[in-house]
Amino acid sequence: MLAVAHVLGLMMAFFAITFALPLACSLVMQDGYWSHYLVAASINLVFGLLIAFFTRSFKRELKSRDGFLLVTLAWVLMSASAAVPLLTALPGLSFTDAYFEALSGLSTTGSTVLTDLDKLPPSINFWRHALHWFGGIGIIVLAVAVLPLLGVGGMSLYRAETPGPIKDEKLTPRITETAKALWISYGSITLVGILALRIAGMSWFDAICHAFSAMGLGGFSTRDSSVGYFDSALIEFVLILLMVAASLNFARHFTALKHRTLSPYFKDPEVKAVLVVLTFSIVALSLVLTFHKTYDTFLESLRHAAFSVVSVATTTGFASQNWDLWPVVAPVWMLFLSCILCSTGSTGGGIKMFRTLMLLRQALREMKQIVHPSAVIPIRVGGQIIPERIVASVLAFIFLYFQTIAILTFLLLLSGMELVPAFSSIVASVNNLGPGIGPTGPAGNYQGLTDFQTWVCSVAMLLGRLEIFGVLVLFTSAFWRK
Repeated sequence: MLAVAHVLGLMMAFFAITFALPLACSLVMQDGYWSHYLVAASINLVFGLLIAFFTRSFKRELKSRDGFLLVTLAWVLMSASAAVPLLTALPGLSFTDAYFEALSGLSTTGSTVLTDLDKLPPSINFWRHALHWFGGIGIIVLAVAVLPLLGVGGMSLYRAETPGPIKDEKLTPRITETAKALWISYGSITLVGILALRIAGMSWFDAICHAFSAMGLGGFSTRDSSVGYFDSALIEFVLILLMVAASLNFARHFTALKHRTLSPYFKDPEVKAVLVVLTFSIVALSLVLTFHKTYDTFLESLRHAAFSVVSVATTTGFASQNWDLWPVVAPVWMLFLSCILCSTGSTGGGIKMFRTLMLLRQALREMKQIVHPSAVIPIRVGGQIIPERIVASVLAFIFLYFQTIAILTFLLLLSGMELVPAFSSIVASVNNLGPGIGPTGPAGNYQGLTDFQTWVCSVAMLLGRLEIFGVLVLFTSAFWRK
């Protein structure tokens, strides 16, 4: 426990560096809020170094169980740290709402309790979007690239933070180099996205903020009407490309960039599935919108369906239209897609496409074995045989995933919330999507929730970001037993 505290102290001190971005933004934009970030950075630095100093004698290589505890505590405490500027700079904002907003940023959920975003101090808006960018690839992965320099190994952190099969897929021989490789590909695509959005018509400030949101698949915007404010097909197209890129495995991006070839994408079964599902859904919902005469022409339906489907399915949550007003099949289908679409190793949430493909193969295998009980039929995804241990793990995850949604939905129902907004808000929070259906949908936000309801959604966001197992394992007796 004290070894974890030592590393946690170092991470808190390191997190203080992130406040330099909004501080610089405040000085450049001259909004007068720079002192709030200086105070927050100082708090992190002082407390982090004090914790690290008094626990330095317990420094050792972390074990797997240490990694799970550290990752969970890091997300909880760093979200509290990130909430400090919001709490001090925005009068009337409660700690509950400030923490929710910060956790929503770091977990790349994109749910917000703030209104009048157009009038927010620029640096506050920038900080919200920067949290998406940091949280997207994972504060922990960034720390893995730095902590070994301080004498702390990072493999257990990488395994605890990175879900799915990518956790055993090293891009480079050393974990530090792996983390750096992920950040290089992440940063490179972000830079291209910023330039593309600027060329498409956004200001530099809006381009940076929305590129951060798109790469983190977060969904925060500088405008109350989100991307709909710009009413630009070109901007929406650029964001679609960014969101699709961020929904794919970043290991593939790094390999493709390094070798300057698209072959890694063609070999990845998740990429194929993601693109097929997105294409089918866009065309199908375009036809639905056209049939119901929601828009005047098929091309207009195609434009809005494409952006909304990609935004929701990739768990980003940008809004160009109020899809609550569409035929009910559209928002419900998009909410379903947010559960399954994103790839492992991406910045998205939900079950992930790898698990979805594996469950499909498992269902097909069971049907075959009903006919041929003695047959030995391995499960293959992308031509590779999936070990039975992974199959069992995925089945357990799916069970916990749906049980988590059910229990948290019942808690919101007990608090007096209606069924549709309660269910959709929890699904959106667990999937790190953001907008639900109804009051918490694209035309609303989470400001109307009670403190209890806000904390329930906060728990859902944390569970979703750390893929449920990473948090729930801390509440088992086996975890604490030596």
